[in-house]
Amino acid sequence: MDDREVMSGGVNSVIREGTRVIRPTGPWSPLVHGLLRHVRARGFTAAPAVHEVTDDGFEVLDFIPGEVSDYPATPAAASRTALESAARMLRAFHDSTAGYARTGEAEPWMLPARNPAEVICHGDYGPHNCVLDGDRVIGVIDFDAAHPGPRIWDIALAVYRWAPLTAPANADGFGTTEEQALRARLFCDRYGLHPAGRAELLDTVVERLHAMVAFMRARAAAGDAAFASHLADGHHVQYLADAEYVKDRRAEFEGFILDDR
Repeated sequence: MDDREVMSGGVNSVIREGTRVIRPTGPWSPLVHGLLRHVRARGFTAAPAVHEVTDDGFEVLDFIPGEVSDYPATPAAASRTALESAARMLRAFHDSTAGYARTGEAEPWMLPARNPAEVICHGDYGPHNCVLDGDRVIGVIDFDAAHPGPRIWDIALAVYRWAPLTAPANADGFGTTEEQALRARLFCDRYGLHPAGRAELLDTVVERLHAMVAFMRARAAAGDAAFASHLADGHHVQYLADAEYVKDRRAEFEGFILDDR
């Protein structure tokens, strides 16, 4: 029986062979491997273990069995249980990275380090990078975009993905503004985000989306075919429209996110 599978999704070619995943490496991979070893030593075992880097430049990691949602989100990934478990998982990951954020090198992560370097941000924390057992998040994958930064920088993108804070025209989104606001509040509650963080959340979501578009454009201009394809498909237009939606509906979102009841 052939136990080899080409995994779909993402910008990399990923192959599963039995209990291992084989992925291409980049200049940032040694830092990511150090991060994965650090968090496992700190008790965070929801990330894959690193086994080796092959002579031809591929990393070999644990395969985490379960379901990973694409977009639009599956019913399981769109559930309240998934959102709550995702928020708790992100908090546990952040807490396990604090030491590495203080001692890890600033470069060469894929994404630029940001100050204050409170934690290591996952960098792309959404349903597409979380493994589900039923409707509960049990694993986190694809740490290529990890980089030092403030918690709120990572939380902002996570809330955008999980609430989701998407404009009605975005076919990948779901829910009314009120439903999205309630889910954003719930994510903040389960993460344990403090009031000051909640006050800057929406501005950071907008900034984060613009930064993501700038990164996509830079990578495409540098010859990255995967990101050029994303631009050709209009992903950047979608992100910028969602950023405007968050700004336009700010009062409605903050009515739930900042409610201290």
